[in-house]
Amino acid sequence: MDKVRKALDLARLERTQFGENSFAAHAAGAGVTPVNLTAITRTHTRAFAPPTELLESNRILSPGGGRGAAAFRMLRTQVLQRMNANAWRMLAVFSPGSHDGKTTTAINLAINLANDHHHTVLLVDFDFRRPMLAAKLGLAPESGVDDVLCGTAKVEDCLYQPAGFDRLVVLPARNTLAHSSELLAGPRCRDLVLELHHRYADRIVVFDLPPVLEADDALAFAPLVECGLVVVAEGRTRRADLVRTIELLTKTPLVGTVLNRAADAPSGY
Repeated sequence: MDKVRKALDLARLERTQFGENSFAAHAAGAGVTPVNLTAITRTHTRAFAPPTELLESNRILSPGGGRGAAAFRMLRTQVLQRMNANAWRMLAVFSPGSHDGKTTTAINLAINLANDHHHTVLLVDFDFRRPMLAAKLGLAPESGVDDVLCGTAKVEDCLYQPAGFDRLVVLPARNTLAHSSELLAGPRCRDLVLELHHRYADRIVVFDLPPVLEADDALAFAPLVECGLVVVAEGRTRRADLVRTIELLTKTPLVGTVLNRAADAPSGY
């Protein structure tokens, strides 16, 4: 859609500088640690098998690839180049509104990052307004990251590893949370993010967040990550909404913008 493409160009021109990211400043000096793939072991994650039919219906890539795989490999390469150049390992996935394909993009990007053979990935559902990550993967978690933030579970009780995705671990959310933006901006969430960063120093951590313009959760959490990716949908995202989203995320370095559901893309992305 021409309006969205023009907005993307405008956003790139307007975003010439980034403010200092508070989490990046707190965690400065964390280098990139190569992963010894032969030494990957898991003592706490619980295995589950995502149904193939469900993955297909939700447009989630299967372990063998599938429709859209090439587009997400390209996205992965571009994201990794920008993250590696800055030694970033904490990525938030944003969108202006709902139904832009944010969660689907977060899952497929995490899958492809894990397929890179140089990284392991932790995918975290921080969309406490509408947690969908577990449902899209066919997971019924016994505990989730919402329980961790409420103090009723530990991180190691909530980690799940989907069969066929050997280097991907999922930290899902089970329930919506009242006052979620306060939780995301609070000290318990900050401690959790720092724990994930230091415990998984050789991993990329991907956070799925609520839409930027529909709640203040994403903006409350943004200072705790090192960089972000914005997802927009052709034929759905309005130019003004995209520009406003970029303006609100001025202090969060963005590694790129994804045009989802592009009509001229055979993969659908």
